[in-house]
Amino acid sequence: MTHKEKADQLLHQQYHCSQAVFGAFADDFDMDLKTVFKISTCFGAGMRQGGICGCITASLLVLGMAIGFYDAQDREQEVYGNKKTEEFIRRFTEQMGGDTNCRDILGKDISIPADMAAVRQEGLILKRCPRAVNSCIEILEDMLSDILKDMTESNIDPQDIPENDEMQSILKSIGKLKRFRRNVNNLLLSSEKEIGFIQYDIRKFKIVNDLYGEKFGDEILDFVKKQTKESCTEGQFYINLRSDVFMVVMEFEYEGELVAFIQRLDAKIASYKNVKLQMSYGVYTVEDRRMELRQMEDRAAMARKAAKNNIVSNIIFYKEQFKESLYNRKFIEENMQTAITERQFMMYLQPKYSIAKNEIIGAEALVRWRHPQRGMIYPDQFIPVIEENGFIQKVDYYIWEEACRFIHKCKEAGIAFCPVSVNVSRVHLRDNECIHVLSDMLKRNGIPKGMLELEITETADDQQISFKALQLKEEGFTLLMDDFGSGYSSLNILLETPFDVIKLDKKFMENMMVSGKGRLILEQVVSMANKLDLGLLAEGVETKEQVELLQSIGCDQVQGYYYAKPMPQEEFFELLKQQYGK
Repeated sequence: MTHKEKADQLLHQQYHCSQAVFGAFADDFDMDLKTVFKISTCFGAGMRQGGICGCITASLLVLGMAIGFYDAQDREQEVYGNKKTEEFIRRFTEQMGGDTNCRDILGKDISIPADMAAVRQEGLILKRCPRAVNSCIEILEDMLSDILKDMTESNIDPQDIPENDEMQSILKSIGKLKRFRRNVNNLLLSSEKEIGFIQYDIRKFKIVNDLYGEKFGDEILDFVKKQTKESCTEGQFYINLRSDVFMVVMEFEYEGELVAFIQRLDAKIASYKNVKLQMSYGVYTVEDRRMELRQMEDRAAMARKAAKNNIVSNIIFYKEQFKESLYNRKFIEENMQTAITERQFMMYLQPKYSIAKNEIIGAEALVRWRHPQRGMIYPDQFIPVIEENGFIQKVDYYIWEEACRFIHKCKEAGIAFCPVSVNVSRVHLRDNECIHVLSDMLKRNGIPKGMLELEITETADDQQISFKALQLKEEGFTLLMDDFGSGYSSLNILLETPFDVIKLDKKFMENMMVSGKGRLILEQVVSMANKLDLGLLAEGVETKEQVELLQSIGCDQVQGYYYAKPMPQEEFFELLKQQYGK
């Protein structure tokens, strides 16, 4: 995806121009979008007052990342950076015909409420901002190429820049990527053989970092780089794109050569200091050499991501159906904000039952997306996308608010007790906002904290998350450990996090029921929960056999299709009224 395509995508997701420009260059600096958005928002003050265009602010941030000085004694670098800043502003002003203020570009002053309303109603951001955004990107791409040229003319090889020089290491990264793409383009133009893109990464690399520390993680990355370099011969080009993502581009005559290369490389990087490394390889073989280089890289990336979820092979070749996945992702990202605004997201509720009483004792709030043209879009189609791009935070807030309103509605109808549990994503447990948001929602709706229960997945295992969960507990919230038994850290999390209820994962349940040993383990889990004074709820209960087993070992609370599927909140409300005789 090109810088312009990324920026256009972000504008359609209703991020402002400063975020779109800086976000378009996030990968070049190995930065995550959330950090980029926070930085660009902080420095977009002029734009919010109708003053200096946010595109200028973001572009100067990009230039600052590439060439900004950090050593107060380095006057030469300061002068060079100032010249580049002046050059950018001059070129942008010329290209925009003198329009450098937000109010001039939009034709409205967004600091005036009526004008801001007109901007939204007329869709002026998508009509007029792309001109400024695209101008900035064109100028930046040109200037960054000039920076690399300046390095070359100064006889500075990007490979020779010291690793410990922070500012220059960013420039080095840009230089490496530019040189890599230049070499690949030359290969595509000159080679008479087939060309293959191999993109790969380390499975669960974050867990390696968490377990062994970032310093050890950096050692692993250096090890993979070294082995990749040694594996590549003349005409085979490699690059460390970002973090643990690497790519090799090479000639081949038949696909078996690509597989053989991968297998040789995989054998070399299978372990580091007795730590086993599992890799995922995505391969794209070029069909149309006129295609833009970034599109070829994107296809290799799609195959790599497919390999991460494949249990049969860690090598996946790109298939055309992956493109459909890309189009679906683009559709989701372009429409997710509208889905919030137009209330296309819907809260479904799945009842929780007591086996002994055969009564509803609560519900879990789940999200569904009903699009006016596409119809129902299910969570497995959009949740992974919005988790990756950070939009999950807004969707969670939306569902939390819906749950609070529902609880208030029950209270008004005289249904005194029906707690609703909501999912709390990892993103909320890494900031200080969620506690305030939850408290405000409860206060506005006049409901006690015990009625809105919080589900935290058991794989969310790190100190920051445990600390945040402890804060939530101290605030008076009821905490549920979701998906207990789906990973390897359940017992450890129980030690560190003050959960009130554990929810047995559906697959864990199924696995435990196929043998006598499994049933014994299940019995011990129930016994452990009782001794720890923890509530216990079994998820995914679908058969009478499961219900009878759970009842026999002392697990009374269940949730699953045997009792009820997730349903619209109106339908669940009718069930509650019948139960309570309302």
